[in-house]
Amino acid sequence: MNKYWEAFIEAFLKNLQWTWDSILFQVPWYLNYFWGLILISLLVWSLEVLFPWRKNQSIFRNDFWLDGFYMFFNFFMFSIAISGFYKLMQIGFSEMGISDQTFALIDLSKTFVFIQLIVFFIVLDFVQWFTHILLHKYAFLWRFHKIHHSVKEMGFAAHLRYHWMENIFYKPLKTLGVMVLGGFEPEQAYIVHFFAIAIGHFNHSNIKLTWGPLKYLFNNPVMHLYHHAYDLPKGRFGVNFGISLSVWDYMFNTHHVPEDSGTIKLGFPGDTKVPKTFFGQIGFGFGSSKKEA
Repeated sequence: MNKYWEAFIEAFLKNLQWTWDSILFQVPWYLNYFWGLILISLLVWSLEVLFPWRKNQSIFRNDFWLDGFYMFFNFFMFSIAISGFYKLMQIGFSEMGISDQTFALIDLSKTFVFIQLIVFFIVLDFVQWFTHILLHKYAFLWRFHKIHHSVKEMGFAAHLRYHWMENIFYKPLKTLGVMVLGGFEPEQAYIVHFFAIAIGHFNHSNIKLTWGPLKYLFNNPVMHLYHHAYDLPKGRFGVNFGISLSVWDYMFNTHHVPEDSGTIKLGFPGDTKVPKTFFGQIGFGFGSSKKEA
């Protein structure tokens, strides 16, 4: 049992140290997600201020500071907290005879870097799109995903406002996605990660942007706003599930963008039952389904 505890502590402390080193600018700039997140956030927020889509929305919109805290909690604090458990999961896979090559379908190691990054990005985005559908389709998962959909005014920081349990669901499936690639992650994978952060911020921002003809490939604020719509098309449990790419929604007919005024009501029926504070929200989803319906 000692080896598991030692692995848990080592992973936890390593992640904690890396985050602290990032704050102090003691890691390579291209791997510094702490200041990278801040820089991207300031950039997208500045564009919101200069070119607001919903002009009556305040610069410090409803829940601005709450969502800002969520960004750092989910991206760093909770990531540090579960790093030990993630390491134990890897050890568990290894002891069951499941290696990086068990589910390998693609070998990227000998391809050009550009190809590596594109395939890595596409595979991970598809896994996230599929997981996102599950969060909406199944009641148990939806109870936690309600936190993200309780946003009533959209802005860049809403991107990372989600219940900590979503990390528990996403992490194993994203790991499986990497295992499809034989456990291979490109050396320049930080490009993919920073791009995903940036487009996620844009998709939740108060900016009217559709990318022109590229809207059929990349997700955008207009499309994603309808994902957060209070009123959904009849018979659907959700629309526009794309994370970075919109192509999956167009391929599988889960897209829905009837207009682009940006004036629709956000949330979901019963969203008034979601606690307003962070500490109230982190415990949400574990109560009785009738109480939180």
